[in-house]
Amino acid sequence: MKYRRLGKSGLKVSEIALGSWMTDVSDEQHQTLAAESIRTAFENGVNFFDCADAYSGGAAERFLGQVLKTLPRKELIISSKVYFPTGDGVNDRGLSRKHIMTSIDQSLKNLQTDYLDLYFCHRFDPETPLEETLQALSDLVDHGKILYYGVSEWTPVQILEAQLIIQKLGLHPMSVVQPQYNMFDRYIEHELIDVCDHLGLGIVPFSPLSQGLLTGKYRLGQQIPAGSRATYQDQIQALLTTSNLEKVEALVKMAADLNTDLASLALAWDLRDSHITSVITGASRPEQLQNNLRALTVSIPEDYLQQIDALFNFKKFKRQIG
Repeated sequence: MKYRRLGKSGLKVSEIALGSWMTDVSDEQHQTLAAESIRTAFENGVNFFDCADAYSGGAAERFLGQVLKTLPRKELIISSKVYFPTGDGVNDRGLSRKHIMTSIDQSLKNLQTDYLDLYFCHRFDPETPLEETLQALSDLVDHGKILYYGVSEWTPVQILEAQLIIQKLGLHPMSVVQPQYNMFDRYIEHELIDVCDHLGLGIVPFSPLSQGLLTGKYRLGQQIPAGSRATYQDQIQALLTTSNLEKVEALVKMAADLNTDLASLALAWDLRDSHITSVITGASRPEQLQNNLRALTVSIPEDYLQQIDALFNFKKFKRQIG
């Protein structure tokens, strides 16, 4: 395993992280496989385990906590998130001080730990003053309940506004952002990476395989595999366009030329950028986790990177004047 510093902080996290968004804990068989995946990850050097209070209605946190309690806490980087509804009450959502303080205590209980290494604002809350949210997060650092905090899917402007408030109030700094990032969604390359670089923020993307589109499971002209996410999840179904699947075919060929598979190529592509600290992957079975780890051995030649840019017709936004 290789490790990278989280932005300008001293924290080091594994280049491959294990997320819990799609972890199936619906029955004993799935729980057994998921637990094996977590232990396999740790045995292979993964130290970063990501979750959120809203995943599976809290069941994902409780399951992750049950498994991680058997591992040495000092070697783990555990993260969770706050924002989405966790109940029916009017204050059971958002980024108010009340919801943050209630949610962190529940997450710590679910995860069976005294503190979280990373705590994310799952989304931006337009109904709560930024000062209130940031003060609450900084207070959690003072209380020892979290070590570092960050945000997920905030715009560069929102992050910069938060930075001004942090400086004005003398709060503990933001340390990390968790955006979506993959070959099909490269919006962070236009501004967000530059902002994070300037502020010294780590970047830990989710959905590096584009909801499964970049696994090679979904192919042009072929039936959707039985039992796959595309049989029940709208997000991946919307991505299975002819245009996208034609790109997948080209990427599968590139991966074969490099003696690897599409998923490994896609993860290695994310990690090609030194600004990326770690990629958050999903694995419901140990063999999926092992395959994700193969990305660490994949080196993508510059001419292939150029081919990928051309395939997606990607150019970093730059306004031309005159």
